Amino acid sequence: MDKMTWFTLLSTGGALAAIAVGVIFPAIAMGRAITQALDALARQPEAEKAISRTLFIGLAMIESLAIYVLVIVLIVLFRNPLLEYLLK
Repeated sequence: MDKMTWFTLLSTGGALAAIAVGVIFPAIAMGRAITQALDALARQPEAEKAISRTLFIGLAMIESLAIYVLVIVLIVLFRNPLLEYLLK
């Protein structure tokens, strides 16, 4: 196999590993945040608005991490900056 094939295989494998890690950990974090918020709601139902607002802000920030990982993986797959050095 030539260098280009190895480069493509390694960048694809790296992208797959990155998206797997980048999706698993935010999913775990979102699950933990939701369970903690439900526990807090069960203990203090009068603080529902504050808990819900904080939960949604936290979920949005956690979700943004997964979106950042997806964008970086797409950049590596379709517009790899290291590819220009290999083609010279």
